[in-house]
Amino acid sequence: MTTTPPPTVSLSADEARRIALRAQGFLGAPDRRGGVRGVLRHLGAVQLDTISVLARSHELIPYARLGSVGRTAVESAYWSDSHAFEYWSHAACILPIEEWPHFAFRRRARRARGHRWHVLQDKERSTRAVLDRLKADGPLTSTELGGAKNGGEWFEWSESKIAVEWLLDTGEVVCGERRGWKRVYDLPERAVPDALLHDDLDDRECLRRLVALAGQSLGVGTRADIADYHRLKGEQVDAVIADSGLVPVEVEGWSKPAWADPEALVTVPRGRHRTTLLSPFDSLVWDRPRTERIFGFTHRLEAYVPKPKRIHGYFAMPLLAGGRLQGRVDPAREGTALVARQLSLTTLKAARPMAEALREAASWVGCDAVRVERSGSPEEAEAVTAELAGL
Repeated sequence: MTTTPPPTVSLSADEARRIALRAQGFLGAPDRRGGVRGVLRHLGAVQLDTISVLARSHELIPYARLGSVGRTAVESAYWSDSHAFEYWSHAACILPIEEWPHFAFRRRARRARGHRWHVLQDKERSTRAVLDRLKADGPLTSTELGGAKNGGEWFEWSESKIAVEWLLDTGEVVCGERRGWKRVYDLPERAVPDALLHDDLDDRECLRRLVALAGQSLGVGTRADIADYHRLKGEQVDAVIADSGLVPVEVEGWSKPAWADPEALVTVPRGRHRTTLLSPFDSLVWDRPRTERIFGFTHRLEAYVPKPKRIHGYFAMPLLAGGRLQGRVDPAREGTALVARQLSLTTLKAARPMAEALREAASWVGCDAVRVERSGSPEEAEAVTAELAGL
């Protein structure tokens, strides 16, 4: 007897957008009880980056969802009590500690490759020296291990820095904290709870778990979306998607097949939309093709683009309001003023939410004034300035 597979669920483009917003924590009441740690568990990964404008990106992620969380409290929530670790996911990311076993496949792959782009002169001696120091002296930064650089350019790493990063890649050391933006390295047996300190899961189970997590964090996504979340290969997704618990869906206007978290399909996403500025590294928008497909909004980070060629500014932050991306602003701080170096709106109706988002962000970082410096048009600057005056 043959069984007929259940029909594929069809979603409108609007339903897919709202499912994605809810999955990322932007639709409905924020989970303040879970706090920063709840945001991390919900997203599965929070990307790190060196750029700091209003704040560093990993601080902006919970702020965007929870509002004005104390910045010291954010750091403490991430790093205290062996709650999280840093490893390679979408990029360098903070990850919930319970996901340590599921990155064993990547640690094994790094180990099998046998090297990283920086070459060790004497791998055995250098790695043993690092491990001996950590064992004897406890958690240490690369500076405390002997210095991060050889005195040249930033990429000219010292032997001890290359060694400890190799050990991080392969899981023989763990980064469970950042101190003054420097990684703090420790031994796994001290940094990872005993119940999680194993690489027993085979590659297939690791991949199945990460595909399932990506689907839950996205709500709905294509093969490419799901692969990009933890930077998997398409064929790795293909190998486990059927066992991931995600269900096939069709989305209006999407040219590729998609999968959804079945829990996301149980109820129609409703609730209050968050009005906020987003880090360019926020997982809602870090995948640029997906952002264009869901929101019809093209966004590129221009921090590494030569200044004369920038269109929207050094660190343009998209404005999320009413469940849509309605503009962007390149912010900076000058004393106690938050300056919108450059802003643009998709419509003048977005002037009010832009003003609200700027005022809230200013308050969060300790600024008591907001000033618009440049805009896409005089009308936009006038509208936002007028709304700021009325808040």
